[in-house]
Amino acid sequence: MSLVIRPIGAEAAADLHAIVMAAFEGRPPLDPPADALAETVETLGDALKEQGGLMAYHGDRPVGGLVLDDLGDLLALRRFGVAPDAQHHGVAHALIRESLAVAAEGGFDGLTVLARQELPRTVGFWVTSGFSERRREPPYVDLVRPLPRRHAAADADDMRALGARLAGVLEAGDLLVLSGELGAGKTTFTQGLGEGLQVRGDITSPTFVIARVHPSLVGGPALVHADAYRLGGIEELDDLDLDTSLDDAVTVVEWGTGLAEGLADARLEVRITRAVGSEPVLDDETPGDDVRAVELVPVGARWLGVPL
Repeated sequence: MSLVIRPIGAEAAADLHAIVMAAFEGRPPLDPPADALAETVETLGDALKEQGGLMAYHGDRPVGGLVLDDLGDLLALRRFGVAPDAQHHGVAHALIRESLAVAAEGGFDGLTVLARQELPRTVGFWVTSGFSERRREPPYVDLVRPLPRRHAAADADDMRALGARLAGVLEAGDLLVLSGELGAGKTTFTQGLGEGLQVRGDITSPTFVIARVHPSLVGGPALVHADAYRLGGIEELDDLDLDTSLDDAVTVVEWGTGLAEGLADARLEVRITRAVGSEPVLDDETPGDDVRAVELVPVGARWLGVPL
């Protein structure tokens, strides 16, 4: 489905109201009833006039929309709805992507949304869309999605410097999941982390030992550096005879996408790609023959407000 996402104001209240009502018709009755069912065109118009919103259009037809609500550090998604016959065509994900862009431009730390706990499929949708549960205040589940951050690394020194700077905000129990092709700079990035954490020992690729523990030289957390490529399952990492608990260490897992997520509810995904031969990936990209684009994708409320 070809979609265009546009900002909207009070003039779109009737269209958004129709979409929200139609979307809620297919849901089971809730006790207490969903707040959205009490909305009128007038109340939605007032909310859109004050905060604004987004609408997804297929051609000239509005097929999904939402109200944006400024909560200070977070941008809330309210009255999120997709027309029933337009569902499962990427409308919701397109609205979320545009909301992320609006939040980044506005300097917010992330997005938040409320879902009813009696609707596990709805909660599951938000989780699979990158949101994490922050708390439950029955009948609602409060979910958040911190914003990703992007950096450029022109060479190995830049990559190590980025790792060293990030080490300053890490705590015991943090999990970092690194991805990128061979030679992208995953181990170089981890070397920077080790320098910033001030741990003992040279940090090299863990390929032949699966995992190494680098104890702190300054009383901070150890660094556990693991390679998930050779693990049959991430549970094997917990079963290794390490000299420290993962709860007391900063754990970095290379090649861990799809495996390491089970180690912790919160994680920081570090995605490293080569920017050579492609359109600029980052604003103010540092010139160079082999620039790396480093995307830090936080998952979980742990990362809200953390400078990445």
